[in-house]
Amino acid sequence: MPTLSIEDGRLWYDDHGRGPPLVCIHGGWLNTHSWDEQVERFADEYRVVRFDLRGHGRTGPTGTRDYSIDLFVDDLERLLDHLDIHRPILCGLSVGGMIAQSYLDRHPDRARGAVVGGPLQSMPPVDIPPMMKPFLSPLPAITGMASTFGSTATFQSLLASIRAITGRRWLTLDPAVRSKALDALDDVSPDEYRKIFRALYEFEPPNLSHIATPVLVLYGAQEAPMVKRQGEQLATTVPQGQLREIPDSGHLINQDNPLAFNEACAAFFGTLAPSVAHPP
Repeated sequence: MPTLSIEDGRLWYDDHGRGPPLVCIHGGWLNTHSWDEQVERFADEYRVVRFDLRGHGRTGPTGTRDYSIDLFVDDLERLLDHLDIHRPILCGLSVGGMIAQSYLDRHPDRARGAVVGGPLQSMPPVDIPPMMKPFLSPLPAITGMASTFGSTATFQSLLASIRAITGRRWLTLDPAVRSKALDALDDVSPDEYRKIFRALYEFEPPNLSHIATPVLVLYGAQEAPMVKRQGEQLATTVPQGQLREIPDSGHLINQDNPLAFNEACAAFFGTLAPSVAHPP
């Protein structure tokens, strides 16, 4: 089982195939298994790397007191250096998309391309003035609920609250995918749940109008309308931004409709410039 040492734990990853590097970054409270269909589709043509974020899956808890999207990006950079990967294609879903956005902000021309699925730019996906966020923070309630009822019940409460706003299922349309997502929470302790939620809530989306990287933004037809709006804004802001809707899918588009998701990604990958030596 390959792992990378980090300052207070070990980062679990796997590495499939040969070819241009494609790095898949999972969503919050999920794990690398959410990319199984993409590994199967792309490992014959690409070097597909995926890893479990801190607090998730086989990486598990770390000693860091609080998480942030910037810390997750630090881990991504460590992994790319460890694997000697330059000019990757990034493919991030939800929180993974936040990580991809922050990486592109740090390195405007270092990735060949990026796919941002379930394109969250904030949690909740509405505009809250940064100075107001500390006063409106749900973190005390989230911490109490996770400690009392556990990570799975807390996540289900989050799903229910968003469904009450949207009036429809939005995470996934497939009961098997929902079950898989809930199973992933078995690996997330209440304290890790808190740290992950804090990373989402405190994320401030970067302005990516300066990047040179082509970006494909994908959302499901049944995605929450607020997330769709954020995806549209992202695709408009990025100079080489594209936007596509994936039919018959919710937030977890790569699992709800893997065939359409993979086809959209493959078409996008085919438009990217060939990989060249990384910039000095």
